[in-house]
Amino acid sequence: MTLEARGVHKSLGGQAVLRGVDIVIEPGQITCLIGPSGCGKTTLLRALAFLDPPDAGAVTLDGAPPARPPWPDVTAVFQSLFLWPHLTLRENIMLPARRRNPNAQADMRGLAALLDMEHFLDKHPNQASGGQRQRAALARALILGPRYVLLDEITSALDLEQSAKILTKLTHLRERGMGVLLITHALAFARRAADRVVFMDAGRVAEAGGPGILDRPATPRLAAFLEGAGLC
Repeated sequence: MTLEARGVHKSLGGQAVLRGVDIVIEPGQITCLIGPSGCGKTTLLRALAFLDPPDAGAVTLDGAPPARPPWPDVTAVFQSLFLWPHLTLRENIMLPARRRNPNAQADMRGLAALLDMEHFLDKHPNQASGGQRQRAALARALILGPRYVLLDEITSALDLEQSAKILTKLTHLRERGMGVLLITHALAFARRAADRVVFMDAGRVAEAGGPGILDRPATPRLAAFLEGAGLC
């Protein structure tokens, strides 16, 4: 079953941010959400994560609005990361997993190896680089075993090598049936990673399709966006 937003509207501070957005996050697929800054991407992610309900429209999981927030089946990682400053990165990752994942220790070792985290896990967040904190926040989400993981610019502080490792991990998750929504400005990353690309503009979905739309946009607005990013 799917995670969906249908006809979602949302205003913040009296200003319309989402204007009737429809989007479907399929299990076993990576959906990349792209668009200019301020177009509503993060607001949509918060609605899909059941953190900020829409003013109108609906967000459904398995065809119906859940009776309560379906965490950790739906887990989000935001740019601000929300790491506890008094805990080490290892403790940040393990604390929410202890009651939910009986294999947390083994999964921790696997994630640490994949994301090359062993050498900094015992640092506190203020001792770690932005990329290290980003990897820790991603590991904290993945160790919970969500059905859907929603990621807001998760590669923004990573170098090309680490971004490639994240892509490898996302591919593994897709193969295991997890649905992934990835907000990104790294369009080359989106081209490699995505099963589906959704382009938002001014609070609406302006174009959506396979990753081929990044090479052959159907709308002038997406073409202009890609040209500005140097892809057309």
